[in-house]
Amino acid sequence: MTPTTEAASASLPEGHANQFALLRQRRFAPFFWTQFSGAANDNLFKFAFTVMVTYQLQLAWMPPAMAGLAIGALFILPFLLFSATAGQLTDKHDKTKMIRFVKNLEIAIMAIAAWGFLRADAVVLLGCVFLMGLHSTLFGPVKFAYLPQVLAPRELTGGNGMVEMGTFVAILLGQVAGGLLVALPQVGHATVAVACLLLALAGRGVAQAIPPAPATDPGLKINWNPVSETWRNLKLAHGNVVVFRSLLGISWMWFFGAVFLAQFPSFAKEVLHGDEQVASLLLVVFSVGIGAGSLLCETLSRRQVEIGLVPLGAIGMSVFAIDLYFASRGLPAAAQMGLGAFTAQPAHWRVMADLGLLSLFAGLYSVPMYALIQMRSQPTHRARIIAANNILNALFMIASSVIAGALLKAGFTIPQIFLFTGIANAVVAFYIFMLVPEYLLRFVAWVLSRFVYRFDIHGQEHIPEEGAAVLVCNHVSFIDAVLLMAASPRPIRFIMDHRIFRVPVLGWLFRLAKAIPIAPQKEDPAAYEQAFADAVQVLREGDLLAIFPEGAITRDGSLQPFKGGVMKIIEAARAEGMEPPVVPMALTNLWGSYFSRIEQRDGQQVAMVRPFRRGLFSRVGLRVGSAMPRAEVQPESLQRRVSVLLGT
Repeated sequence: MTPTTEAASASLPEGHANQFALLRQRRFAPFFWTQFSGAANDNLFKFAFTVMVTYQLQLAWMPPAMAGLAIGALFILPFLLFSATAGQLTDKHDKTKMIRFVKNLEIAIMAIAAWGFLRADAVVLLGCVFLMGLHSTLFGPVKFAYLPQVLAPRELTGGNGMVEMGTFVAILLGQVAGGLLVALPQVGHATVAVACLLLALAGRGVAQAIPPAPATDPGLKINWNPVSETWRNLKLAHGNVVVFRSLLGISWMWFFGAVFLAQFPSFAKEVLHGDEQVASLLLVVFSVGIGAGSLLCETLSRRQVEIGLVPLGAIGMSVFAIDLYFASRGLPAAAQMGLGAFTAQPAHWRVMADLGLLSLFAGLYSVPMYALIQMRSQPTHRARIIAANNILNALFMIASSVIAGALLKAGFTIPQIFLFTGIANAVVAFYIFMLVPEYLLRFVAWVLSRFVYRFDIHGQEHIPEEGAAVLVCNHVSFIDAVLLMAASPRPIRFIMDHRIFRVPVLGWLFRLAKAIPIAPQKEDPAAYEQAFADAVQVLREGDLLAIFPEGAITRDGSLQPFKGGVMKIIEAARAEGMEPPVVPMALTNLWGSYFSRIEQRDGQQVAMVRPFRRGLFSRVGLRVGSAMPRAEVQPESLQRRVSVLLGT
């Protein structure tokens, strides 16, 4: 954690209950409104230009069906060319100074764009599209590197959710305003020109209030060669496998979203037979969905970085993208409709519901991924990791434009492109979750802790946010490890009885989680010693290690004596100069649940016999204590601490 973050965490008001409280704080609010105005201006400009080409100008070299794709591709080209340089500049310089420079650049670009609108000059406006892409390229690394520097880790999900929501509300307002203003008779182009200039000036004014955000690597020597630096940034990102594959996941989301956003004007005109107002309505629905999903992330994640929401988001994106195809493919031909006539037809409400829900799930998909990247990237390299993300995003969005354009030329209809994208999303998401099983594991843990149990956590702040630690917990059921996963924002490696790996489904999950199997020393001495060697390696790598010192699941609900294995791990770590904190934990009220050994069968106590013996949403809990003093770390004292946490 950086000093700035520590100060932010220390100054956090006791009553800070949700992300909206950040809007009252100087470390966040001016930045939020600067980002908001920039996103609004980008989209007012781009959408006004797109609508102008689609509905007003007759350009043989840019047909309406290709206008959105061409403008989108030109806007993201600078991300591919200049992201590497932007990442270096952000790591080297104060981020607030970078933001103000970018806002000055925006004013100059919008002055040129105003001239282009007044002359209805598509070539000048295409040049401004490229320059606004450059503006956004410079701002991107600043935006995502600034947040973890001023927000505490438990604020990251909420802060990212607010920025994501604000961005898409700004996109919504900008695109709606652009579509409506450019359509005004006689004065439309002039009105758009004035609006773009005013928004640029307003953003620069708000940026003046952003507090300083010191450089994280002021001694960095800038490499101005974009090709070699791009390759270096991608290699840097690839050094952390989870972060790099998360970058790929985010880039896929932008591929997915770019297909829909680029096709909205043509979809509204050619498939839904609507006018400019209908195209704007689709953007309203899409943007509101993204904003709602982004804000839901903090509520659904208990104010931690909950990547278990990512598979949920991917499922929803595919389901509703595929249904959008079925909802729109059979609409009858009709004369061009205004907003009133369009909304009067019930079939169109299904189209809007699909758009709103697929975008809501896209918000659930993207926010945790951004927060994970920010949390797990090295602070001195964070902006360059974000730059690598922007490079990959650009490649994926350019690919989406090329593929969508090729499908259109091959005779695909726009609904068929949506179907193709929904199916491809399911395939890609499954592949990513197999590459990075942590997403899938967290999803299972999130579902269990939300929809099978009502899971209450007390003392979560005692789980270390960084560095190695040993978590010591009582063992009540077959899903204890899954619940501990749900409680920790960081991945946990578990030492578990080798027999649990033979349990259907659970065994597969624990293998995915890279749990360490341990067998009794008399039964398999080699496996026993290997388990302790693997446990020390986990601590050596700075990760969390969890152990159930009772050695087996309780058969009567009471806490059993702790065995000496935990001391063997701690002593081996000390022998290597490590002193990991030992954190006691207690799972409560799990005895008697479906996964505990409370049932009798053939004289044996067994689990998983009566699925609803306590009904749905039965209340269970986890109580986390503060780390044990080094001198008190003994099996007996650890057992007493866990017993106190249990209230026994």
